[in-house]
Amino acid sequence: MHRPTRSLLRHGILTLLTFCLPLQLHAEISQKERNSTYQQLETFANVLSILQENYVDDINSKKVIEGAISGMLLSLDPHSSYLKPEDFKELQEETEGSFSGIGIEITIEEGILTVVSPIEESPAARAGLKAKDMIIKIDGEPTQNMNSMDAIKKLRGLAGTKVVLAIHREGWEELKDFTLARENIPLHSVKDSFLEPGLAYIRITNFQSQTTKDVKDALQKLQGQQPINGLILDLRNNPGGLLDQAVSVADIFLDGGLVVYTKGRAREQNMTFQAHSNGGKNLFPLVILVNEGSASASEIVTGAIQDHKRGIIVGTKTFGKGSVQTILPLPEGAGLRMTTARYYTPNGRSIQATGITPDVEVPFVDSKDTTKKKSPPVTIKEADLKNHIPNPDQAQESNQPPAPKTEKEQPPVLQNEPDNVEKPAKKPAPVDSSDTAETQMDKDNQLRSALNILKSLKIYSTAENKKNPVQEPVQVKE
Repeated sequence: MHRPTRSLLRHGILTLLTFCLPLQLHAEISQKERNSTYQQLETFANVLSILQENYVDDINSKKVIEGAISGMLLSLDPHSSYLKPEDFKELQEETEGSFSGIGIEITIEEGILTVVSPIEESPAARAGLKAKDMIIKIDGEPTQNMNSMDAIKKLRGLAGTKVVLAIHREGWEELKDFTLARENIPLHSVKDSFLEPGLAYIRITNFQSQTTKDVKDALQKLQGQQPINGLILDLRNNPGGLLDQAVSVADIFLDGGLVVYTKGRAREQNMTFQAHSNGGKNLFPLVILVNEGSASASEIVTGAIQDHKRGIIVGTKTFGKGSVQTILPLPEGAGLRMTTARYYTPNGRSIQATGITPDVEVPFVDSKDTTKKKSPPVTIKEADLKNHIPNPDQAQESNQPPAPKTEKEQPPVLQNEPDNVEKPAKKPAPVDSSDTAETQMDKDNQLRSALNILKSLKIYSTAENKKNPVQEPVQVKE
């Protein structure tokens, strides 16, 4: 059974589509490698000693050592990092479903702190911040050379307090200041409605500890209103979240089979996750909506549905984060987030740095300006990140792992995906939760396409049912 989130957090263990695993997990290291490591550590100690004795100003040893550790991890890949005690605490709180801030996701793009997306209904969204906005200053302090975690700490704070952002946007000649009041940002991850009679819509904004329960509750509520004859599951701009929630959400719509498996250097990091028989429930026609902001846990659900041919994937190619990060607690409350495995879809595909290609590709068209020709929007994907982990398929590794057999003795691991975020979200979301179904349909061409495809699936499914009707049992009279 999947271990509940609170239980893992209580023991200081957390995973980011990521694993939180015991500290004793390791791969074998040769004595030669160990000796080389000791020599390099001696060099590091000598450099530090020289700096302490000769640098122009006094050195804070703790600060420079933390900087060295952060640099070491950053040189490996964009998802591995050192978490200071306050950062580790914030990460744990984030999985509980809320935080206090302004509601944006940020990244470092070409050395500049850049907005990836404002969160729906957040102070940042209401103030008009947009994707690709460059944050030049936070409360008057330049953000140049500021890492994402430091920026996040400055953006977050007590509800009611204010923060001033100096923003540059393409086309502006001068910086513009935005004064934002921080709020407690709840992470309501599931929204639902009927688009047409019998055709339901569920949007998952991220995978939190209660997401599976919320999806099941949404389905029950919708089915209580009228029978569901088809469903659109919207995973656009969903940056991921908890692995066990991705697996259990996919399980809702699958009637058994492999959902995902992971492969790392250490045997304990090789895990499989299976769907269970659902007794024929929730097997209505299904369409999954994705875009370049669909990452990690979202791609696990999408890959499982696609490989099992359970539904049609519509939208644009996904982000392409197919790696697993493990977060380990360190002394004095700090944490280590490191990439420990890749994950594979049921058919053995690694989507790392490549993403998932939809069955039906439908680029998003901004309904506010359909008369002018625009170049495609600039988007950030896993493959664009510096030092991103290569895809083993592209590298043509001869030892690509086959789909493994189920290892029942391996416990599932909690995963979460808050890399470089003031709050989880990815890219501007085309769907506004406050809109009616009709309004959404008017301004969202991807949703319109998904609905048309769902209608076709419904017609096909109805025709198949008529062609192969369920046989009633023959009553034998005695």
